[in-house]
Amino acid sequence: MRKLFFVAVCLLFHVCVGWATEPQCSTAGFYELDNSGRKVYNMNPAWRFLKADATEAWKVDFDDSKWDVVSLPHGLEYLPVEASGCVNYQGIAWYRKHFSVDPKLEGKRVFLHFEGIMGKSKVWVNGKLLKEHFGGFLPAVVDVTDALNWEGENIVAVLADNSNDPMYPPGKAQEVLDFSYFGGIYRDCFLIAHNPIHITDPNFENEIAGGGLFVAFDKVSEESADLLLKLHLRNQTTKTFRGKVNYLLQDTAGNNIKAISKRITVSAGQDIAQPTVVKLKKPQLWSPENPHLYWLTVTIKDASGKVIDGYKKRVGIRSLEFKGKDGFWLNGKAYQNPLIGANRHQDFAIVGNALSNNIHWRDAKKLRDVGLKVIRNAHYPQDPAFMDACDELGLFVIVNTPGWQFWNKAPIFQERVFSDIRNMVRRDRNHPSVWMWEPILNETHYPADFAKNVKNIVHEEYPYPYCYTACDASAKGSEHFPILFAHPQSGNAGWGVKKMNDSITYFTREWGDNVDNWNSHNSTSRVYRDWGEEPMLVQANHYANPAYRFTCYDDLFQTPRHHVGGTLWHAFDHQRGYHPDPFYGGLMDAFRQPKYSYHMFMAQRSPQQSNLIAETGPMVYIAHEMTPFSPKDVTVFSNCDEVRLTVFKGGKQYTHKKDKARKGMPSPVMVFEDVYDFMQDKAKSRARKDEEVYLLAEGIIDGKVVTTHKQMPARRPTKITLKIDNHNVDLVANGSDFVTVVAAMTDRDGNVKRLNNDQIRFTVSGEGAIVGENSGFMDARPIEWGTAPILVRSSLKPGKITVYAEVLLKGSQKPVSGEITFESVSSKTPLIYDLEEAKALDISTKSSHISSNNSTLEKKVEQLQQELNRIKLKEVEKQQSDFEN
Repeated sequence: MRKLFFVAVCLLFHVCVGWATEPQCSTAGFYELDNSGRKVYNMNPAWRFLKADATEAWKVDFDDSKWDVVSLPHGLEYLPVEASGCVNYQGIAWYRKHFSVDPKLEGKRVFLHFEGIMGKSKVWVNGKLLKEHFGGFLPAVVDVTDALNWEGENIVAVLADNSNDPMYPPGKAQEVLDFSYFGGIYRDCFLIAHNPIHITDPNFENEIAGGGLFVAFDKVSEESADLLLKLHLRNQTTKTFRGKVNYLLQDTAGNNIKAISKRITVSAGQDIAQPTVVKLKKPQLWSPENPHLYWLTVTIKDASGKVIDGYKKRVGIRSLEFKGKDGFWLNGKAYQNPLIGANRHQDFAIVGNALSNNIHWRDAKKLRDVGLKVIRNAHYPQDPAFMDACDELGLFVIVNTPGWQFWNKAPIFQERVFSDIRNMVRRDRNHPSVWMWEPILNETHYPADFAKNVKNIVHEEYPYPYCYTACDASAKGSEHFPILFAHPQSGNAGWGVKKMNDSITYFTREWGDNVDNWNSHNSTSRVYRDWGEEPMLVQANHYANPAYRFTCYDDLFQTPRHHVGGTLWHAFDHQRGYHPDPFYGGLMDAFRQPKYSYHMFMAQRSPQQSNLIAETGPMVYIAHEMTPFSPKDVTVFSNCDEVRLTVFKGGKQYTHKKDKARKGMPSPVMVFEDVYDFMQDKAKSRARKDEEVYLLAEGIIDGKVVTTHKQMPARRPTKITLKIDNHNVDLVANGSDFVTVVAAMTDRDGNVKRLNNDQIRFTVSGEGAIVGENSGFMDARPIEWGTAPILVRSSLKPGKITVYAEVLLKGSQKPVSGEITFESVSSKTPLIYDLEEAKALDISTKSSHISSNNSTLEKKVEQLQQELNRIKLKEVEKQQSDFEN
């Protein structure tokens, strides 16, 4: 008999260790409220896993003892950093979880909430098939109440199949897809228990513009706003319920702003939807510059005053208007500057799409740090944690339905597209960060009536003000949309709007990329970070400079008000199905290490300091490494009025002043021509004057130095310096969270030795482990452009983690090493798992990785598949070309 792990043990961790410092992440669209009768548990730890089919794995008595043990989010396998070309596993995989339920929950309604299972999925509980789901980007919600065993062990079995299937979106075979959707239960799973009289889940109820709590606004101004609430309540008892629904709006400091109470009656076995309008005076409005959030608490009380159900939501009050020739208006005022942002795919190095909530938050934080204000969720709804982060950090979001260059005439495909659109609106409708909905299928030749239908579906699901939809200008049905995606009228790409319609607002959904053809995919925008200094400088100039003859940052700041901005393709390097190379056009690589273009973008943000959680204020950055191969010209990025560059101690000083009368991007790239000479470095270093060799950039505003950056050449490598890329967010001891630890080869003064090709061996001790340690991809990491990142995952126990890094330099007997120690903290959400399974987690690091020992037959099959892919790619290239023309 298994020893079952009860929730009380998890709660004990909170008492002994304390609460974690975590970003605010919702669970199933709400935040848990103490003493409300509603409980949330984390089901992520300790699932048995098989990357193959097992026809009877749904049965209770199935023997899964030889399966691996994994924790969610889980992506089927660990992948090489260069994981493009559809190298990931496609097919059936099984998950089984053994657990018990706290007997105190008996009598409640109990749900499993899967945030995302890739592809086609089925969910059994104790041998009963309870759910079949199509699509990998939206929740699968399962009522498990009547299937639970309250006196012993329960078994959840999940079949997840990510193989190609044209019957649900995105539909396109992954080997001809411009992104990878990997597989597995790759987002969180929660167990939610509440009373039979309860606030419903919008993705479970399937009610048009209903389910759960709908929060919208009308008549928003700095003086007042109408808060529109629509609550869906279900009574699954045999008696009529009479009570009250109470709403309480509080600011972030906990001060009460508004309270309202309404009587409510729900007959036995029935449900009601109750609308409420709350009048607010002097609201603090949400904007990218001031993403103010309120807490909205809703409680259901019976006639005696006892709380029956309730939870909290975060609310941001804002109005949106797209006014054609008058541009975009926010909160009743014309937004002065174009909104510049980037597209985001959700994959990460090694783990694919299986990211923890903290990683999603850090992604959003990095993008806001760089000054971006809008993210396009290409090409699918992304993790709820990312949406929560955008609310908090001040990032607008364009929410997309899954799809890319594919249409299936079979009616079921269109029906499932419609279902996805409804469910993405139901899931994300309460986020103030939602800027517009993109319900069309990206770059797809769909039927003429499709575009109008999907626009209507969005407005059926969101029948309130400030709801906008967008469509490609060149797509069928674009005449039905108030916002069209197009390049600027003056855009150098030649794809710009020929004549603007005064009632239409324009936005560039993808800009910056400029490949030679749709097979080779060579471009000055696509740079692997390890290619070094010159290629990264070319990429930064490519994104900034109109001389490259495509839509660039400078173009987007010279558009008429019709055109309100654009999102770069793409924020991060990401994997692709249809090409052997990853997409290298990101501002950061797959580990989120920045390239020079990241700093060029940062220079475009305002130099004004603000109270944002993200980084703000003046910045200056020298994009020059002072190596023997570095250019004579020194490039500097800065948002200051003036930059003074000093070359060597006591050397020449050069000044570059910003032309404030110039139209275009706020801070053009600064190039100090012919100022660096490596031979001067050589002369000083031979004279033992290493400390005099540096570049110093001083950022000046109103005549005062407000920020500096000093660059020195790296000398003899003597140590490894480690840092944790966590943005001051603690690693959570839930078996799922991970953090990037970056090792840098440096000289004795900490200057990074960029030109180094050693490998670093890592070991981890304490309550953590290297992600993919025995996969063949992470046993030793090569130093690339001076650094080697690894991912470190937490265990289920909070405590200290030490990362040790070592390399034996060529020609030296003395190892170069470094170490760093940090701590994981207890999870706020109690965990449910089986103790025996958890023990197996400690040794189950062999999660099936891609074998390099293919048989001759397998290699022949691979060759045939590659030839078939080449044939398919010709159609992809033709479709891409047709779309542009």
